[in-house]
This record gives sequence, structure tokens and C-alpha cells, in this order.
Amino acid sequence: MSLTPEQVEAFYEDGFVVIRKCVPPDEAASLLVAANAIADAAQRDDDTGDALLQPESALAGETGPLRTRLSKIFRIHRTEATFRAVATGPELVTRVQSLMGDNLDCFLSQFIYKMPGALGQPWHQDSFYFPFDGPHQVGAWLAVTQAHSDNGPLWVLPGSHTEPVHEAVKDTREHANHGYYEIVDHDMSAAVPVLMQPGDMLLFHSHLMHKSTDNVSKELRAAMVYHFATSDTIDRSEQKYGRKPPNQDWMPILRYGQLTHRD
Repeated sequence: MSLTPEQVEAFYEDGFVVIRKCVPPDEAASLLVAANAIADAAQRDDDTGDALLQPESALAGETGPLRTRLSKIFRIHRTEATFRAVATGPELVTRVQSLMGDNLDCFLSQFIYKMPGALGQPWHQDSFYFPFDGPHQVGAWLAVTQAHSDNGPLWVLPGSHTEPVHEAVKDTREHANHGYYEIVDHDMSAAVPVLMQPGDMLLFHSHLMHKSTDNVSKELRAAMVYHFATSDTIDRSEQKYGRKPPNQDWMPILRYGQLTHRD
């Protein structure tokens, strides 16, 4: 299940590659069921383990179940079996190995709810948020529901992964989610949308400039995202932020050696 040479070439040429039908649609659907169970448990004040829930600011005035007012659930690949199974499954791991080698860690997981009315995330590079020493990271964006033109799909700027990490300014839109920053010093006119079906996977370079648009439909657009680094990565988060980000949770995937990011 490794990437083909053509797919590897596309990744390094464009900064991303889409794998259609990477996992069965019913397996992708099971992630929404599991995420909703976490949200429902949180609403009941039950134990949700390490999960960190982030509300959608644009829906702050709405009522109804918590699951309909969320933006993301972080930190769910270590202790939640459904999400760990995908993170460690051959469909994903062997393909990421094709780009990074065998010695992988998954350092961040996030289930993304993009509810009707939710705002998109502006142009950014993931490495802006990950102050690591070492090679680039790879994001694995799994479509849980269809991502079509109206419900807030990703847009990517092919080739922008060759850029350094750009400065970004705080997102000043009303109701912008906490922590959103925006690249404003680059031409994005060559951007293209990434339209996906449940089970499709986007693998992308951590310097790739990408965004999502607002969900102007009446449908949920859900995705599960895992972020991978090599196990010799050195984490400088405390130097940048003064602490470890609360949504970061390293997990060795394949080889358990000296993990310098724990130093």
C-alpha cells in the first residue's frame, strides 16, 4: 500500500497528493460516530480521557447538542481505539513511510467538524504552528464526509511547499476561531480546491499553503487529520509558546527509540 513512484513525485512537485478510496467509506463514517460519542460524553460531563474539545466561535449563540456546535476535537489518537486504529493502520502508515521513512511519530490528531455556518480557516502553513527542528512534517487529511464546493472544502496552492514559513497575522474576522492566523504576503491566485469523497485521503507537506472556505451549505463537512514527524524531531514548542500546546500529544508509531522531542 505504499505510494507509487508517480504519487511520490506528485507530492514533491506540488506539495500534496490525493489518494482516492484510501480507506473504506464505512471506516471513515465510524470516525464520525466515535467523535460524536466523545462530544455527547462531554455534554454529560462524563470522562473523555485526553480529548480536548474546541467550540466553533461562529456558532456560539446556537443551541442544541454540543456535537452540532464544535469546531474540533484534539488529542484522540492515543487513547481512543477507533482513531488509533486508523493512525496505525497500513493504509495510512505505509503511505506516509513512502515520504518520510520508517521511523514515524504521530504528534497531533484532530477531528474537524465544519458545521453549516462555520467559518473556514484562512491561508496558513502547518509549520507555522509547529516549531520543530528536523525535516518537514506530513499531514494526512481523511475525508469523513463528502467535501464539495459549498460545504467548506480545502484549497491548496500547488508548489507553495517550497516556500519558507511565512509570517502570519491574527485572523481578525468576527467570530474567527481561537488561534487562527493568516498569510497575507503571498499571491494565492493559482490555488485549487480539493474535492473529496468519504475515505479519500490528502497527504500534504507542512509548508504547503492551504485554507478552507466557509460552509455555506446545510451539510456537515467532517474530516480526520493526523500529523506525522520523524522520531528524531526536536520539539521547540516550549521555546516559542512558553509551554507545550495543549493539543499536542506525541505517539511513536513504529520504532521506539530515543525520542529527542521528549527532551
